[in-house]
Amino acid sequence: MKNRRLIPLIAYVVVLAVIFLWANELFNDSLTQMPYSQVVELFQQEQVRSFVVEDQTITMNLRSESGQDIVITTALASPESFRQEMHSLLQEQLDSGVLEIYDFVPEKGFSPYELTLPLLVVGLILLFVWAMFMSRANSGNPLNNFGKARTVLGVPDGKKVTFADVAGADEEKAELQEVVDFLKNPDKYTQIGARIPHGLLLVGPPGTGKTLLARAAAGEAGVQFLSISGSDFVEMYVGVGASRVRDLFDQAKKIAPAIIFIDEIDAVGRKRGSGLGGGHDEKEQTLNQLLVEMDGFSRTEGIIVLAATNRPDILDPALLRPGRFDRQIQVGRPDVKGREEILRVHAKDKKVDGTVDLKVVARSTAGFTGADLSNLLNEGAILAARDNRPALSMEDLNEALMKITAGPAKKSRVQTRKDLKVTAIHEAGHAVAIYHLPTHDPVRHITIVPRGQSLGATWYLPQDDSANLTRNQMYEQIVSLLGGRVAEALFLGDISVGASNDIDRATKLARDMVARYGMCEKLGTVSYLDGGEVFIGRDYQTTKSYSEKVAGTIDDEVKALIDRAYDHCRRLLTEHQDKLHALVDALLEKESVTGQQFRDLMEGKTLGAASATDMFDSFSEASEPTEG
Repeated sequence: MKNRRLIPLIAYVVVLAVIFLWANELFNDSLTQMPYSQVVELFQQEQVRSFVVEDQTITMNLRSESGQDIVITTALASPESFRQEMHSLLQEQLDSGVLEIYDFVPEKGFSPYELTLPLLVVGLILLFVWAMFMSRANSGNPLNNFGKARTVLGVPDGKKVTFADVAGADEEKAELQEVVDFLKNPDKYTQIGARIPHGLLLVGPPGTGKTLLARAAAGEAGVQFLSISGSDFVEMYVGVGASRVRDLFDQAKKIAPAIIFIDEIDAVGRKRGSGLGGGHDEKEQTLNQLLVEMDGFSRTEGIIVLAATNRPDILDPALLRPGRFDRQIQVGRPDVKGREEILRVHAKDKKVDGTVDLKVVARSTAGFTGADLSNLLNEGAILAARDNRPALSMEDLNEALMKITAGPAKKSRVQTRKDLKVTAIHEAGHAVAIYHLPTHDPVRHITIVPRGQSLGATWYLPQDDSANLTRNQMYEQIVSLLGGRVAEALFLGDISVGASNDIDRATKLARDMVARYGMCEKLGTVSYLDGGEVFIGRDYQTTKSYSEKVAGTIDDEVKALIDRAYDHCRRLLTEHQDKLHALVDALLEKESVTGQQFRDLMEGKTLGAASATDMFDSFSEASEPTEG
């Protein structure tokens, strides 16, 4: 391709040389070549009647025996030297009448070089413009690149990633180890008749490390890594996506063995026939081509397709069948051991002081993904650098965690004493109710400092990473969520809008118990709600699977459950109103109370100072804060 681009330049040089030689030859052919000595001899023999010197050319009229002048034109090497040398002779012949007239013309004529110089300049300009146009047409014009896959070869910054860089995903790495072993030793599998999966689908919530796992597999196997996003296939022009799919697999075959990684494959792999405009849209044609290409390479070519999504329920069944994406690898949120390992990986390039205990941080961040943990350490480091501290401390991580889960503290917001008291009573209602519920997770932090959109918050931390909730645990969560509203009604004689988020969450939880999990005796063990998110292409024409009578019963049971929880919470707060008022006074004095301080207060002890570890171990994103 580069040699082809040089062809116009070579042709231009050849044409320019031909023009130069032609002009030079044309100029020389018009002159009679005569030695300079012979020119001088003609003047000495008084044969020159008249002459004209123009530039380097002399035109002489010579006398002849026939009486008709002979005109001779020839070139002079230096007209000025000729004039100086012949000056006295020319003057004598002019005085004697031998030389009738002569003239030295000062105007400058054209030489072959001056004739070709404009051609050279104009040609170079045209050549430059042509080169710029062709370069843009080949590389920058979208019309010529629509059919090319926008792949990224390798990893960012050229940094090799291996399984040692991936923490908290031991089972996922074990699944991918088979792929790595196949790419390193394909004969080991082919000789026994085994076939490695064509494709592996990484399924999990955002931030759990699906892309990192794919890069680590390529780095561990030492093969090329081609990455592309599912949205890069889709364009408004029909056929472009299918062309890019073909180009992607052509690129992989040229550099095989290789791993193709398609991120967010649900952008192009949605179920066919789910659109409202028919089944011939661009996305479906792109998916058809992807299905064909995944069947189009053999098991021995050394190409593995890895894809990532957090919506496997909307993918086309033909994409998930054996022979295409043979295997699904669930990449979930890490447990407490995995979170500690991830924190240690991300803490390697940061300066931390002796107060930082990563085990405590891991225990206090239930539900965090790898991306969340990386962001936590980064936010803590930013806070330490902003306050000119040389190393990251536990207090920095505490503030970073509060900033991530609830937003930055708005200490500059001016609040009246009345607003602070309303917020304190609201949060105290949550905390006291939680403390007296046997199976509820313990309170870890209470604050009336505004953060984000909330005027205050009460955090509670799960005792472990268990996600198996019982009916009683869910019911007690509803009771605790109503604690703020109940406290306002009991001790203020009025209610505020601060409980809106609590009511929404309590209602959703109650509806799930009644209509999804079969926890209502009147309705029985029947699920009336779909467990997944709404996918308009699939659910547009579906109808409810239950009658209006059942819908009314669901509403009645949800309200009855909420009313029962409200009465339960009111009894708890009425019985322990002395503890609630003590907590309100502490919040108005200190603005924030840690979990240990709260437990001391509930046990009648003196409110002590909070340590950095106790403050950090005060909340978690897994247990969303109840907002004031």
